[in-house]
Amino acid sequence: MLAIISSCGLSGIDGFGVAVEVNLAHGLPAFEIVGLPDASVKESRERVRAALKNSGFGFPAERLTVNLAPADQKKEGPSYDLPIALGMLACLGAVPQDAMDGICVFGELSLDGGVRPVRGALPMVISARERGVRRVMLPEANVNEVSCVEGLEIFPVSTLRAAARHFTGELPIEPVQPVAYKTLISRRRYAEDFCHVKGQTLAKRALEIAAAGGHNVLMIGPPGSGKTLMARCMPTILPDMTFEEALEATRIHSVAGIVPPTGLLTERPFRSPHHTASYASLIGGGVNALPGEVSKASAGCLYLDELPEYRRDVLEALRQPMEDGFVTITRVNAQCTYPSRFILICSMNPCPCGHLGSRTQQCRCTPAEIRRYLNRVSGPLLDRIDMHIEVESIPAEQLSETTLSESSDSIRARVVKAREVQLRRYAGTALHCNAELNARTLAGACAMTPAAQSLLLASTERLRMSNRAYTRILKVARTIADLDGLDDIHEDQIAEAVQYRALDRKYWG
Repeated sequence: MLAIISSCGLSGIDGFGVAVEVNLAHGLPAFEIVGLPDASVKESRERVRAALKNSGFGFPAERLTVNLAPADQKKEGPSYDLPIALGMLACLGAVPQDAMDGICVFGELSLDGGVRPVRGALPMVISARERGVRRVMLPEANVNEVSCVEGLEIFPVSTLRAAARHFTGELPIEPVQPVAYKTLISRRRYAEDFCHVKGQTLAKRALEIAAAGGHNVLMIGPPGSGKTLMARCMPTILPDMTFEEALEATRIHSVAGIVPPTGLLTERPFRSPHHTASYASLIGGGVNALPGEVSKASAGCLYLDELPEYRRDVLEALRQPMEDGFVTITRVNAQCTYPSRFILICSMNPCPCGHLGSRTQQCRCTPAEIRRYLNRVSGPLLDRIDMHIEVESIPAEQLSETTLSESSDSIRARVVKAREVQLRRYAGTALHCNAELNARTLAGACAMTPAAQSLLLASTERLRMSNRAYTRILKVARTIADLDGLDDIHEDQIAEAVQYRALDRKYWG
């Protein structure tokens, strides 16, 4: 007796079709799984055996062979438990085979017959839809994650017995009603808001520019000056994610196994790895080439606090994802490419004690200590950070003020308006914001007045900035002009953009 159940596998953030072929033949009792399974797939034998018995079904005392096709592609994870068990029930005649035609099934089984959630449900469901599948059965705990996928009937299941009753017609499961993305967006609530940031007018202006153009930012200031608070407020002024961005971000988080309770991500990701993070945790890796922090922050913000405390090799590894917008992880068992389009926000002290240049505290560091501390961050990495912001301590009388600052909503309105200008400008191209401009598109998008061009050339020559710093200044000036509603870049925009590069000359010169 042969039963074939359609299922899904996972490769990076993409799913692929898997046919679970269950064959029951006469012979000595045996249970073999073939088709390039990993250890967790091979362990399905014991989970399926216990789940069938504890759900009130018998287990065949004959030769069972399970083939996961295609046999040349590695299969990982426990998501094949449920289709294997249903295939066995079909072979035993407990479930009609034709009832399972045209439906994709996946889920992990517990020993008592319950169905547990699996990693990567969203990419697997999207893959099934792309293959023409119109019905999917998955764990009930994964429903929120896929509730926005249209064009499918999604059947949530909590136990193996409930799945069997559905296919026999004894107790059909009602498909999940899809939830509109706009509805999920309306439920979003941010914990932080720029209205709670006291003072720091110049820093907030710089972060608004960074959000409007997608620019990377480095904040330099003493401890307690509000750098971390402002960084956490950054997602609140970014434009809402499009449905496509939300799907991509959720796919990455789904593969990593960190999907929020709401399911689909509606807030832009904000990732803040500790400074002891390893290369693999930041960039991605492990045995199965899982996504790292740079990919989990895609479409959002990656915040590195105390930048010089990170290992040098970890910081240098950021350079390629920052430029390309993706990262390729190659391991013995897998090779995966993950998106990594994020805004990098960094913060650091100006010296080891944190009080260099402070108006209220005296610096205790020697010149050699300061130089050694600052040299932990390489020049090439600094060149890739568009804006360097100096953050000062807030006087106590300013902290005691009860008047709220400008809210994130009002700042986001200006950011959205500037982003809309950029979307119209780059319509028909792969570009989304000014930070993504390259050598081919820079000149056409950044038209300058003669006076602005003269000021930019004089500034870069006097400050001895690199060619990369020159282009960064030009991109930031383009964003400032968009916020000001100007078609061409004028002197004022160049002058403001240059001041956001002056810190590397002040401290590293």
